[in-house]
Amino acid sequence: MSLLEEFVCTKFSSYEDFSSNYRVNAPEGFNFAYDVIDRIAKEEPSRRAMLWVSRDNKERSFTFGDMSRLSNKAANVFTALGVQKGDTVMLVLKRRYQFWYALMALHKIGAIGIPSTHLLTPNDYDYRANAAGSVMILSVNEPEVVEHIKNAKERLKTVRAYGLIDGDAPEGFVDFDALVEAASDDFPVPMPRPGGKDLLLLYFTSGTTGYPKMVCHDHYYPLGHIPTAWFWHCVVPDGLHFTISDTGWGKAAWGKLYGQWLSSAGIFTYDFDKFDAHDILDKMQKYRITTFCAPPTMYRYIIKEPLEKYDLSSLKHVTTAGEALNPEVYHRFKEAVGLEIHEGFGQTESTLMLATFPGMQLKTGSMGRVTPGYEVVVLDAECNESAIGEPGEICICTKNGKPLGMFSGYYKDPELTATAWHDDYYHTGDVAWKDGDGYFWFVGRSDDVIKSSGYRIGPFEVESAMMEHPAVLEVAVIGVPDPDRGALVKASVVLAKGYEPSESLKKELQDHVKRVTAPYKYPRIVEFVESLPKTISGKIRRVQLREESKQK
Repeated sequence: MSLLEEFVCTKFSSYEDFSSNYRVNAPEGFNFAYDVIDRIAKEEPSRRAMLWVSRDNKERSFTFGDMSRLSNKAANVFTALGVQKGDTVMLVLKRRYQFWYALMALHKIGAIGIPSTHLLTPNDYDYRANAAGSVMILSVNEPEVVEHIKNAKERLKTVRAYGLIDGDAPEGFVDFDALVEAASDDFPVPMPRPGGKDLLLLYFTSGTTGYPKMVCHDHYYPLGHIPTAWFWHCVVPDGLHFTISDTGWGKAAWGKLYGQWLSSAGIFTYDFDKFDAHDILDKMQKYRITTFCAPPTMYRYIIKEPLEKYDLSSLKHVTTAGEALNPEVYHRFKEAVGLEIHEGFGQTESTLMLATFPGMQLKTGSMGRVTPGYEVVVLDAECNESAIGEPGEICICTKNGKPLGMFSGYYKDPELTATAWHDDYYHTGDVAWKDGDGYFWFVGRSDDVIKSSGYRIGPFEVESAMMEHPAVLEVAVIGVPDPDRGALVKASVVLAKGYEPSESLKKELQDHVKRVTAPYKYPRIVEFVESLPKTISGKIRRVQLREESKQK
């Protein structure tokens, strides 16, 4: 019996069988670092855990034995620096390999990891470190990152230690790599051993609509990612899975860590600075990637490449999440590569809630059906379940308990938690409708739905229609106030190479939308832009577009 099979049954005859009979054996006091990493390291120490490639194409391979040993050494370093159970530690490590064993070390101590993006400004460090009460910041040794931390230092009330990786540490910082190298690889298990409902991770949301919220997950969270990796990503133990994500975001936990290692699968990590579709495809070809996941935005760039020039024959399964996938992107990728892109949906507050799993009929444009373990419904404004085909808010029903992998609440903020999670429902703020077969179809964020002339228009449908036109590389649709119609549909368009803005192209795009959707949905305003405003996690900030439109 494999390690994974001790937690779940790994084979089901159909989605219905999967949905009805999926159960997780969640051991009391479960701790991923001890019960998975150290366990595999003991039984198969030479099994590949990760192949890491630097931005200058240097390779380094890590086994589970390496990860166990290095996490013990790092745990000794953290404790020597004063980190204790329950403390919060910010990890600003980009895609450096140190992230993985540093986080495992925190799991072993019982400290709470805060994966954080390297794009934080001094004000971001101020807000986040103080809000979380962080006792330490461990970051990459890069001039801009170090400078931002230095500029925030005097305002960081609780931070007692600053560590750097990759190079000599300036005054006020410790050289984490040197300390790890010198540390003992024997770390005594604390008693009582941390795990179970103890807090594991704290994630700051991407802040698409306001200040980032602090999302807490407990030690059972990794087990919630078994459907993500084994049943949706379809990883295989001797394969190599590639999810594109910075370690500062929840998607790294989805695709570069927990579910994959629970499945004893290898992770491919490419430490690039700037996304380049050709470069990514070249790495997929060179390292024989078997399963792949990326946000829809990156697929939009990938399909613009001459895919027939790359040998992607090792690729067996591909997935996407983070935003809704435009059908046009799906069709172009399938035509070129021969694989269907399986969509999934979840939030920082959850694991995979909805997905198109293998064996299910794939409906282009749908997010799929409910992930076993979750009870997901669509509720109207009165919190009643919406009729088939009627849009409403995606909510998680918790009458029968919190699903494995769902968050514990917002950190030290019961009032904020209660605004989103009350009356046995967690409200996602995302709008969708469900068809008669149980498939969910994304409409947009509740704040993004456009009400025009009595119609409710989902921006995603208009964006998907526009993406079908070869001139459109990216597009964001919002509603702008109008005294007669209530709101007008406005599209901000980034053009593909070879196209120039013109009035005739505007009309061509408007007519295209009229043809492929209902005529009332076409964008009455089309604006050509160089780029779209995005959060530091890469999601389009429609709230900023609406604010900018008010100022014009």
